[in-house]
Amino acid sequence: MATFRKYLTMKCLISFCFILLIGQSTQAQQADYSKDVQSTDAIIKALYEVISGEAGVQRDWNRFKNLFTPDAKLIPTSKNQEGKISYAPLSPADYTKMFESRIATGFYERELNRLTDAYGTIVHVFSTYETRESKDGPVTNRGINSIQLLKTQDRYYIMNIFWCGENTGFLLPEHYMKGRIE
Repeated sequence: MATFRKYLTMKCLISFCFILLIGQSTQAQQADYSKDVQSTDAIIKALYEVISGEAGVQRDWNRFKNLFTPDAKLIPTSKNQEGKISYAPLSPADYTKMFESRIATGFYERELNRLTDAYGTIVHVFSTYETRESKDGPVTNRGINSIQLLKTQDRYYIMNIFWCGENTGFLLPEHYMKGRIE
């Protein structure tokens, strides 16, 4: 009888752990990111929020992925020591891997200015940004994200982000620093 009780107790413990694990997994899958994609303002805000944070703090890559179409591209430009310009298209998954392997410090990106044009299902956003290694630290780079959005009946998606930072040797023109975030 004692063996049967141990078996029953162990079975109940295993069942409880399994139910707890399933419940946590379901909660993680049920995160509601719908507010992130309801407007141009919301999706741009979510983009900057999701990549920003202290060193060693895990970003919400599910939230990040939710912002993009399945075939979206993130395209950084660079310039080598000889002055040759290049680019490297990345999928959101590639960007996540690159970000996690290269960002050993904190990384905060903040929007400074925005110019937006829209027509029908397409929205183009020129978003001037600055980066810092800590939330209140010195600016380490500035640049422009050229963001293409798809507007559907029920949400916005990021199709492409194509960017150039001042660290490539191009200073930001004053007209991209003036104005307001639209």
